[in-house]
Amino acid sequence: MTSITLLTQSSCSSCDRAKEILSRLVLEFPVTVQEIGLDTEEGKDLAIKHAVMFAPGILVDGEMFSYGRLSENKLRKRLADSPNQ
Repeated sequence: MTSITLLTQSSCSSCDRAKEILSRLVLEFPVTVQEIGLDTEEGKDLAIKHAVMFAPGILVDGEMFSYGRLSENKLRKRLADSPNQ
């Protein structure tokens, strides 16, 4: 199973869009999604470690995938190619 971490902040339209995309993808792929606020210590630490410049930050299996506006097609391809599939 693939693990996705979503780093979010309040009042973030790109974060809301990422949540919508992820809610669709969990129905199609074996993934777990964890949402972590960038205003938490864990969120800040992950953002620094993975050089997340702005929300939302997306980590796939603990590796940086993207930040900012999430590309559904890019994530869909990554999940389809995942060895955890």
